[in-house]
Amino acid sequence: MNAPTVSFEFFPPQNLEASFRLWDTVQTLAPLDPSFVSVTYGAGGTTRDLTRDAVATLHKSSGLNVAAHLTCVNATREETLAIARDFAEAGVREIVALRGDAPKGQDRFTAMAGGFANSLELIEALAATGDFKIRVGAYPDRHPEAASARADIDWLKAKLDAGASEAITQFFFEADTFFRFRDDCAAAGITAPIIPGILPIESWKGTRNFAKRCGTKVPAWMEDAFDKAERDGRSDLLATAICTELCSELIDGGAPALHFYTLNRPELTRDVCHALGVTPKLELQNVA
Repeated sequence: MNAPTVSFEFFPPQNLEASFRLWDTVQTLAPLDPSFVSVTYGAGGTTRDLTRDAVATLHKSSGLNVAAHLTCVNATREETLAIARDFAEAGVREIVALRGDAPKGQDRFTAMAGGFANSLELIEALAATGDFKIRVGAYPDRHPEAASARADIDWLKAKLDAGASEAITQFFFEADTFFRFRDDCAAAGITAPIIPGILPIESWKGTRNFAKRCGTKVPAWMEDAFDKAERDGRSDLLATAICTELCSELIDGGAPALHFYTLNRPELTRDVCHALGVTPKLELQNVA
């Protein structure tokens, strides 16, 4: 197996301690030569300014290809496109365009007056600028708000037809989940690359709760394995083994790349990448 192409997702820091954690994460993972790194938008748009600042700083200081997350939440169309212009002026030319989660205290997303109603409208507006390569989200397990698995695929195709060039999936736990989704997408006429999103399991309890909120199916064998591993103090070893095996199966099965949701905790992601043959290739430039 040849070493795969990898990319990493970070989230913007909200305090000084988190800032140090982000820079430690960048310093740990940047030498693995990712094709790009992305910076998230907090739930409900809560980190919009922090995301903009983190993206600009990373782009300027790290030498990495930085993609900015952009959502439709709690902003008018003009406010959202103004942020996109800020990214472009800072030299950032890649965006992960998402509808975004509902603001805190709301059960469902509701567009702000004068705002984008959904990710499709956002993608069309960004594509019209001609400034960005646009990536979008995809859901191998049905999105909690989707009417059906087929509706998820139809919506993905619409987003790609609107101007996106690539999709990154929500995390999942078994390679067959991705392969079934990829094949269904191909049958629906989707030809754009679909990159599997990988969530290394830093905390089984936290990951399991996150999966339930996202609609990601948790296999019974994994529940049993972590129950036993936690009793024996082997959770980290199990997490590394499971993630490495998943990634190996995905690459062997033709996945074009791997995108890791790092949660700004780089060690497990780094260890998995090393096990896959992704070894340090470059040094950070000017992170201070």
